[in-house]
Parts: sequence; structure tokens; C-alpha cells
Amino acid sequence: MTDYDVLRVFCAPNGGYGNELGVVREGSVLPDRQDRQDLAAKLGFGETVFVDDPERGVVDVYTPTARLPFADHSCVGVAWLLDVPELVTPAGTVGTRLDGEFNWIEARAEWAPPCTFRQYASAAEVDDLAVPAPGEETAPDVPPGEVRGTLYAWAWEDEPAGRIRARGFPAPGGGVDEDEATGAAALLLTERLGRALNITQGAGSQILTAPQPFGWVELGGRVFLER
Repeated sequence: MTDYDVLRVFCAPNGGYGNELGVVREGSVLPDRQDRQDLAAKLGFGETVFVDDPERGVVDVYTPTARLPFADHSCVGVAWLLDVPELVTPAGTVGTRLDGEFNWIEARAEWAPPCTFRQYASAAEVDDLAVPAPGEETAPDVPPGEVRGTLYAWAWEDEPAGRIRARGFPAPGGGVDEDEATGAAALLLTERLGRALNITQGAGSQILTAPQPFGWVELGGRVFLER
């Protein structure tokens, strides 16, 4: 088995929650794309990163079923692990920085996959949403035809402070009923609202964002090394 690290990205202060991420630091051991895809499928993480040049930050990202031009929590996690000022992805160059306990990347919202947003009146309503049952297209109160990609249900917890409560329900067929932390949706929502956000998603993950000039968005979170 190829050596790999396991990170947890967008964690709570105690290191819990967040999304797991596999990182193969020596990408040269698996140069073939199909071999990389096969390993990503075998590992089963939401995303697995292959590092092709650790000094320049050149990375290649796979889900268990596809290669991605850009992946939010992968970039946040591997930037923290490599401690580099930028990452080079097929979508473009991603700036990175560490600020206290949070690692940040700077990316463009158009790199994120499509997402359907549904705003609720209160955080309690978001908390009360049922996870879709097997065979259901999405959350019970949203017609299937309205949804493209992940359904991102959100509400203000404290609008003046930019605090949001959110949950993410991926499109059917991906094997995941609810996403614990959806950085791509956070990028898109930040662009839509035009302001910095502090998002609590899922059971307790935390995602920070900040809009930047010329269409860029900063995305930050805690990263912990699991193994």
C-alpha cells in the first residue's frame, strides 16, 4: 500500500468533526492517473491528494470516482501540511497563508461545483431538517427539480456578526447523505452575500471566509493530522 497521511479539515476547536483527507506526499510513486483513481477509490476518502512537487505545491486531487481541477478542503489541508505559499492546481494557482490556528487559501468561486442554496428563517429550522431517506433526491421540503449539485441549507445565527448555521446535502449517487463541511458552498455563498462569514456546518465543523478584490475569496479552517 502506498504511504499516505490522513488529515481532518475544517475542524472544531477540539479537533473534532471536519472532513477527512488523504494525502500521498510522494505522488511520483503513482504517476499514472488511473492508478491514482484506483487508489482514491480504495482509500474511500471524500478526496485524496497526490503531491507532484512539494516545493512548488503542485497537487492532483481525486474523489473515489473522478479527478478534480480544484478542491477546497483538499487545498486547505495540503497547504497546511506542506507549508507552502501557494498551490498549483489544474484550475489555477491557489494562494495560502497560516493565521494562528486557521489555515487559509485564496480561490475563485467559479472553480467550485454548482450548488443550490436554500435559506431558512432560523438555525433551529436548519437543525431540524431530516437527512434524505434512501431514494429521495434531497431534503424533504425541497422539490427535486430545484436542486443542482449539493443542497446547502443555511440560516443566520447572528447576521451582524456574519455567523451562519448550515448543512449540506450532496446530490444523490455519491454515497454521502450529508456533508460535514462544504467549503465549495462556502465560497459560493460568500461571493453571493459579499461579506465575511463564520459558518458552523454539520455536527460542529467551522469554516471561515472573506471576500477579496477581483473575484477572489479566502477560505479558512483548522487542520489536524490524524495519522
